[in-house]
Amino acid sequence: MGESDRYQDFSRPRRRLTLGDDNNALVGLITINIIFFIVLLVVEVIYANVQGSATVFAGDVLPYFQVPAKPAILATRPWTLLTSMFTHYRFFEMLGGMMWLWAFGYIFQELTGNRKLIPVYIYGGIAGAVVFIIAVNSFPSMRPNAAAMFLMGGSASNMAIAAAATVLAPDYRFFRNIGGGIPIWVLTLVYVLIDFAGVASAGAAYSLAHLAGAGAGFLFVFFIRKGYDGSVWMNNFYHGLMNLFTPGKKSPAKSIKEKVFYNTGQRKPYNKTSNVTQQRVDEILDKINQKGYHFLTDEEKNILKRAADEDLN
Repeated sequence: MGESDRYQDFSRPRRRLTLGDDNNALVGLITINIIFFIVLLVVEVIYANVQGSATVFAGDVLPYFQVPAKPAILATRPWTLLTSMFTHYRFFEMLGGMMWLWAFGYIFQELTGNRKLIPVYIYGGIAGAVVFIIAVNSFPSMRPNAAAMFLMGGSASNMAIAAAATVLAPDYRFFRNIGGGIPIWVLTLVYVLIDFAGVASAGAAYSLAHLAGAGAGFLFVFFIRKGYDGSVWMNNFYHGLMNLFTPGKKSPAKSIKEKVFYNTGQRKPYNKTSNVTQQRVDEILDKINQKGYHFLTDEEKNILKRAADEDLN
């Protein structure tokens, strides 16, 4: 049984994330991309009216959001390593990127929970930027133009999510009622072909940047299977930053005490059998949403299985 099939065994009692959920990482990512696009569009319109030409915007503003290929310029704009992956200049490029992000991000988030999508997106974007800079300064044909070459867009980040979802659940299938379904690797292959067709004329450095993003997604899943979760430190940093001005805030206590989950009855001490209650199932589902199915204990997996068998409502 594959990872996706095993996970879907428990999909019946699970509460799926919806568009309105406050902690939906996928919606958050898409929202950030759209906000960046709208802000840049407004600034471009202002430049077009004040300066008389929108081309001035491309030279005066965009470089402060794009990753420069020249290390000396990057040293003066280090923040572009982060902003570049959220920066889209053309509407249809942004729309296409968001559609692919939704397709693969939805699958990845369903399989791993809410706390890994954004870290993978960021890892992919940074990996793409680093490889782009190395490639431009390594190829003799590109090195003379390094000062005028920049990288922006979420393609490398999207590629990381696509690769991570495919490696994590290669047997995941769409439209299962049509000939057994379409495997996810087919969708990934289509995405790669479309992406590389779009950057073919731009140069090898851009193609290598996108491949680096895919490599980051692959390594993320590889290290998770080895027991190292690369999203933990990033999530801890984010929550620490959000609580920076509330040092007295206590860490959340356990929501339910152990005695609620167990009924020892007349059994011997320490011989405990977990109760299947809606309260217990809800907490496990919340854990899946936050961390992913792979972080459940054997007991928690067994509870979900029993809940599905008993059709607990």
